[in-house]
Amino acid sequence: MNNESHGRLTKDGIRIYDPATDFPGMHAAGRLAATILDDIAPHVKVGQTTDEIDRIITDMVDAAGATSATIGYKGYQHASCISVNHVVCHGIPGPKTLKDGDILNIDVTVIVDGWYGDTSRMYVAGRLPRKAERLIEVTHDALMKGIEVVKPGNTFGDIGHAIQTFVESHRMSVVRDFCGHGLGRVFHAPPNVLHYGRPGTGAVLEEGMLFTIEPMVNLGRPETKTLADDWTAVTRDKSLSAQFEHSVGVTADGFEIFTLSPAGKFHPTY
Repeated sequence: MNNESHGRLTKDGIRIYDPATDFPGMHAAGRLAATILDDIAPHVKVGQTTDEIDRIITDMVDAAGATSATIGYKGYQHASCISVNHVVCHGIPGPKTLKDGDILNIDVTVIVDGWYGDTSRMYVAGRLPRKAERLIEVTHDALMKGIEVVKPGNTFGDIGHAIQTFVESHRMSVVRDFCGHGLGRVFHAPPNVLHYGRPGTGAVLEEGMLFTIEPMVNLGRPETKTLADDWTAVTRDKSLSAQFEHSVGVTADGFEIFTLSPAGKFHPTY
């Protein structure tokens, strides 16, 4: 079945899916992505390379009979993005070994029966430093505050505002250079889900919309720069950065999260 056969488009170009027939596919894809992130947790340890973590993730995707959405995407060659310390997002797995106290985001997207499951979460190698712990806590809670306002009639600006005000109340900053996105039977689609904004602005949420919310939060300033590899984004001021991501769908009276951790390990202090 092709992408165009699913639902109608809103005036903002956002596809509306059918919760009854389409959400189960999103749950299956989201559950696999979340399970992989559960199962990789024991492999995140001091002395481990991010390359080896990615190799294990690749094997997990293959073993599940699924497809990695990122291998081959715009030339990218890995089943995960692994972003360590001041890397904001799109960190490329490599030979660098993890040191005690390193924090990292692992981002995985899988395709199951044509549906995309996209999620990321934070991990720590060894002992979690207090400053990093606070950053991770605020970032996790900011994501959940954004998700809590997802319901028909609210706007994407409401989501961004909920995240931004919470983060800034803790004297941290929201990255503006990257955002969440629509997904479903495609990897990236309208809308752009900004993690900052004004209440009541942006497209209005409708039942059947599918998208990611994935705030990136910096301990320092919000500015980022992309390295020469054209993928790796880092904080300009070298401050620590954290990110959490869920894929969600809008229901008649709220939301469903497709990428909940089956083992309850979404937050690294589990």
